[in-house]
Amino acid sequence: MGEQAVAEPSDAALISRIRTGDNDAYALLYERHKAAARGLARHLISSDTEVDDAVSETFTKVLSVIQRGGGPGDSFRPYLLTSVRRTVYDRHRAGRRENITDEIELYDPGVPFVDPALEGLEQKMIVRAYLSLPERWQAVLWHTEIEGRKPADVAPLLGLSANGVAALAYRAREGLKQAYLQMHLAATPPKACRPTLDILGAYVRGGLAKKETARVEAHLDDCSDCRAIYLELKDLNRSLRTLVGPLILGVGGAAYLLKGGIFGGALFWWKTLPKRQQQALAGGTAVAVAVAAGLLALPAGNELPLPKKAEPRPPAVARPQRPAPVKPAPAPAPVPKPVPAPGDPAVVPPPVPRPVSSTPSPRPSRLDAEIGTVGVLLRGKPGIVAMTVRNSGGGASRPIAADVALPPGVGFTGGATGRTAAAWAPLVAPGGGWSCRPMEEVLRCAHGPLRPRATASAYLHVLVADDAPLGPPVSLALRQDGGKAALKAEADRGVQEAGMPARFATDGNVRIVQAGNALMSCPAGKPGCEEARNRKGTELDNDFWPMKPIDLDDAPGTASSSAADLTFGGKVLWAGLYWSGVESGEEKTARLRVPGGAYTTVKAQDADAVKLPGYGAYQAFADVTSKVTESGRYWVADVPTRTGVAKYAGWSLVVVVSDPAAPLSRTMILDGPKALGPTGADRVDVPVDGLLPAAIPARIGVVAWEGDAQLGEDRVLLSGDGRTAATSLGGANAFVSSAAGAVGPRMTYGVDVVSYTARLRGKPLLSLTTKTDAYVAGVVTVTAPLRS
Repeated sequence: MGEQAVAEPSDAALISRIRTGDNDAYALLYERHKAAARGLARHLISSDTEVDDAVSETFTKVLSVIQRGGGPGDSFRPYLLTSVRRTVYDRHRAGRRENITDEIELYDPGVPFVDPALEGLEQKMIVRAYLSLPERWQAVLWHTEIEGRKPADVAPLLGLSANGVAALAYRAREGLKQAYLQMHLAATPPKACRPTLDILGAYVRGGLAKKETARVEAHLDDCSDCRAIYLELKDLNRSLRTLVGPLILGVGGAAYLLKGGIFGGALFWWKTLPKRQQQALAGGTAVAVAVAAGLLALPAGNELPLPKKAEPRPPAVARPQRPAPVKPAPAPAPVPKPVPAPGDPAVVPPPVPRPVSSTPSPRPSRLDAEIGTVGVLLRGKPGIVAMTVRNSGGGASRPIAADVALPPGVGFTGGATGRTAAAWAPLVAPGGGWSCRPMEEVLRCAHGPLRPRATASAYLHVLVADDAPLGPPVSLALRQDGGKAALKAEADRGVQEAGMPARFATDGNVRIVQAGNALMSCPAGKPGCEEARNRKGTELDNDFWPMKPIDLDDAPGTASSSAADLTFGGKVLWAGLYWSGVESGEEKTARLRVPGGAYTTVKAQDADAVKLPGYGAYQAFADVTSKVTESGRYWVADVPTRTGVAKYAGWSLVVVVSDPAAPLSRTMILDGPKALGPTGADRVDVPVDGLLPAAIPARIGVVAWEGDAQLGEDRVLLSGDGRTAATSLGGANAFVSSAAGAVGPRMTYGVDVVSYTARLRGKPLLSLTTKTDAYVAGVVTVTAPLRS
């Protein structure tokens, strides 16, 4: 019997509900985190009244930020603690000026507030690695490692079971180790250190073979720099507590954890601090006195104390310096209505006050929007609809609402969540600061104010029914701040009869890397085979050979195996494993071995059949994002196929990476095998626009199966503007059994993983053609820089 599902909605689900207008969800967030916020504030301010003021002001501002589409996603508590610290610090900073506003973004960019007493801490590599992680990983590490809470306590906050929290924490710790190592590698370490740093993460978790382990240990004995990195990785929990904890909590962090009495890991956190920090942080009372005197920058808390039971409290006003009297603001904000005490059943945080400002009205915003499909929407397949909204005006927009009308038979993927199913969570988040929820007739998406010259893109993952009608396009109606629809846009197509649908798409500082290899070759020992494997001689096609499995790994028990090197920096956003072979009737599985790991069995999420001359073939896909975390050598083994003349089998890994060094780009992965040749089509057209800017240099990749080196006229053509002839990207023979990253024989029989640089124009169309060969077009990838 499985573990019981979590009954309460997660913090992220509650935040999503707030962004769609459900302010009642904030009451539950308030109840969850108020004790922590009050506990921290008490160690920063000596007066109970000031504690109430500061925490109430913070929660009000954070609510306003979330309503406008900003603020945290999963990691609510660290964001709130940082905001409390900023609020307290601002209220005690000598009162040189008054600034009454609810625009928390003006002084809180949503990153950890650097306390003057801890200046420079944010530059520590382990801190930078933590801040580079996905927000969900940051959240689980914060709650479990820094606050020392048990998985069962954290489960409701993340919307997981206790076991799910434990598993997520394990992945987050491994991700932190890899991010930390990548930062050291990016810092250009000595050449002699790179091989050790590449596998140090695997060494720490005991995942290396004896020979590699001995090599790493010998290097650590001689290299003090790598030994220091190893020690920090080995004691990762201590590093989080002593570096990341103070960055969020400030110099009062130890007092908050020790005196608050709500986290079991507090005493250990204190004991693991260096002596110098223990002395600096000693004594919750001393910290509070110092803060009251304005000597220290103040930490943040997790709780919002509400006003007293029957007393309305006016919005917080920055107090002038003592002993000057408090001057009234030029136009005081309205006084909030009385709020029930926290014990009452209907506790709602104070309403958001409007900012008081003497600055002139900003210049108007000017919005424009586009909507279209990434690749095509194909019957019976998942797909992606892309939506982009730009503000080309001189001022910020008001909050934005977009009503997306999907064609009949096309549904937004996701489902209701929570105890009462009041929240709705998409299967894949739209991204770009958007939150979306299906209504009766439309998909309603919301976004906060859009800054001048800013762009917000959403990728809506949909599922197309088997009987969806062809033709009707996707459309969009856009409005600001609850007004009438002022802008409409329509895609140039809807569900199509043929083409490649999208598997994944995103914007950002991103790029795509891909590699692959064959799992069959000519029989070793046959005359001419060794020559052919090195792309020499006259028998370079699998039609000349009774194809046999190749088994190149050192693992017992594999019948076929091959490797490819995959090199990337940054963080993996998505990774897909594709494999293909001759149909044999077996279950579509593959075995994957990551750098420093052992083989694990991967089951296909999708498998599509195609017809080639003489036999049926297939392409299978599995999402392996959780497994692909670092550069290195990847192995794949034992995919189902059949041996014999002209047969083949092989694989490819396609990875989307977030890399700060990469240009701002849009990426897309399109897949779905299409047979070309005598048993298929002479030409397959693949639209690759997906709202891409025109006339820009792009990188286009293709994964194809069963291309022969000696059968020419396989072409990859790119057209788009209608004025010039299509550009040939792959020459007269594009698919010649050549796979990027392949380790071993140069001839990767039946497997092509290739990429080209091309300039996109108009509505670009990629066409794959053949005259004499038969092959399968499997995957198309596009990376195109964005101008905005």
